Amino acid sequence: MLVTNLAILVLAGFVGYFVISKVPNTLHTPLMSGTNAIHGIVIVGGLLVLGLDGDSFLNKVILVIAIVFGTINVVGGFLVTDRMLEMFKAKDPKKAAAAVEAKGEN
Repeated sequence: MLVTNLAILVLAGFVGYFVISKVPNTLHTPLMSGTNAIHGIVIVGGLLVLGLDGDSFLNKVILVIAIVFGTINVVGGFLVTDRMLEMFKAKDPKKAAAAVEAKGEN
């Protein structure tokens, strides 16, 4: 059973790597938002299961680790997505003109 689960984990890692490596850069932001939503579900599920009685100590430790990593991924993903979307916003014309003039003076 353990060998089968490890084989599935390794194969899933390889498939995930090859699928993600084929994604063009223009789809990065929408996919990041999708994975943020999935990790939000992981966090809620982890919190619900953590509240149940009868789990062993090891299960609770693994749940806490999953919740922490999911939270890091959600927060970091939203920060990166917000930063990427800032690049597409219209710039203030006065600041853009000042930047062009500053480049011309050097």
